[in-house]
Amino acid sequence: MTFDRRDIRIYLAVHRHGSIRAAADHLGVAPSAVSRQIAEMESQIGVALLDRTSRGVSLTDAGRLVLEHMRHVVEEAGYLTEQLADLRGIQQRNVRIHCGEGFLADFMQNGLGGFLERSPHVRYELLVGSTDAVVAALANGESDIGIAYNPPATGAVRSIASARHPLCVVMPPGHPLAAMKVVRLADCAPYPAALLPKGHGTTDLLMRVAADGGIALRARLMTTSIDALRRFVTAGLGLAFLPRASVAMEEAVELRELADGALSGASAHLMVRARRRLPASVEQLARHLEGAMASFAPRC
Repeated sequence: MTFDRRDIRIYLAVHRHGSIRAAADHLGVAPSAVSRQIAEMESQIGVALLDRTSRGVSLTDAGRLVLEHMRHVVEEAGYLTEQLADLRGIQQRNVRIHCGEGFLADFMQNGLGGFLERSPHVRYELLVGSTDAVVAALANGESDIGIAYNPPATGAVRSIASARHPLCVVMPPGHPLAAMKVVRLADCAPYPAALLPKGHGTTDLLMRVAADGGIALRARLMTTSIDALRRFVTAGLGLAFLPRASVAMEEAVELRELADGALSGASAHLMVRARRRLPASVEQLARHLEGAMASFAPRC
């Protein structure tokens, strides 16, 4: 069974956007053209690839098999293209990185900063997003390398490196919690807090521990910005929850590692898509980041 580039482009867009119309808008074609192309693929294969509902489409079991095959085709084509370019003496490369905001400083200073001179013919594309967004981008073949905090276990990605990064409560100086030697999430419940939205590793982890313990956090600010979390604390407005590495040491704040087991065992992960044969440019950067970034240095 073979699919041409148009088949793959349309099918991946339908999966990514969740509906025929949204995929058509993204591709700049008529919805009828997308629907017809999918129908032709289903006729060729002999089974339905999509479950169609009023809310959009989802993949059937056969559709998921075809999706995995198409991703593999795209990745292998990229791998072959890089090898052929080497034989022709063409050295230009493109590597896509997707990471959480809390890792940006470490990535720039210790990761990419120590690698640019060694890879003058590589162009890097960097996106910043939530843990869920990083994992989804890797799984969908939209990114080559992902860096995220406490990602969910999934067979779609694999970790090249990980390191323990306990979740901390960040508080203004003089806060009542600063006088405590051991702080648990339940101790934080009476105080106003700022949180990242659902889909971020810190918040998803906090919500699981809070639900298990019957703890109701007082979320007074929801923001996608880690800088806004830090400013919420430095302005004396309340608490935030971040790994130690995400808080600049020069900021006038207090930190305490949360003693709850799931929070103290949280970790940072350097990831690639599972079962993918990595091009040399991606492999080299990934191995460099593993050894150079402070986020993945061994911790006691």
